[in-house]
Amino acid sequence: MRFDTKIAVLLRDDLAVWQRLNVTSFLVSGLGSRVPELVGQPYEDADGTAYLPMFRQPVMVFEADKETLTTAHGRALSREADLAVFTSDLFATGNDRDNRAAVRAVGRDSLDLVGLAVHGPRNGVDRIVKGARMHR
Repeated sequence: MRFDTKIAVLLRDDLAVWQRLNVTSFLVSGLGSRVPELVGQPYEDADGTAYLPMFRQPVMVFEADKETLTTAHGRALSREADLAVFTSDLFATGNDRDNRAAVRAVGRDSLDLVGLAVHGPRNGVDRIVKGARMHR
C-alpha cells in the first residue's frame, strides 16, 4: 500500500543508541495526538486479548549531522508540516513540564536539536529530510 503522506523521524548521528531509541519514542508520540487519523484501529489476537492501536503507516527513521538536522527543521517550519522536536536539554529533565520549559527557554534558531519527527505529504517530507540517510 502506498500512502499519500509520510512519517519521518530524523536523528542526529552523534547520539548514543539509548538516546536514539528514547528520542524516537518521544517524537512519534506527538504525531498521533496531533494527527489522530494516523492511528489505526486497536489490535486483537485470536484469544480476544485487546492491544493498543498503532500508526497505520510506516515510520521512516533517518540520521544526519547537526547542520542537516537544523536545515530540515527550517524546511519543516516553512512548509508548516506537523512537527515534533527533541533538544539536547531534554536529556537532563525528568518530566513533561520541565521538557516544555526547556524548549520554551530557547529561541527557534538556537535550539540544540537532536531529533525531529515530521508528518505531511510524501513529497514534502522527502524534501524536508533531503540530505539525510536512512538510519543504520
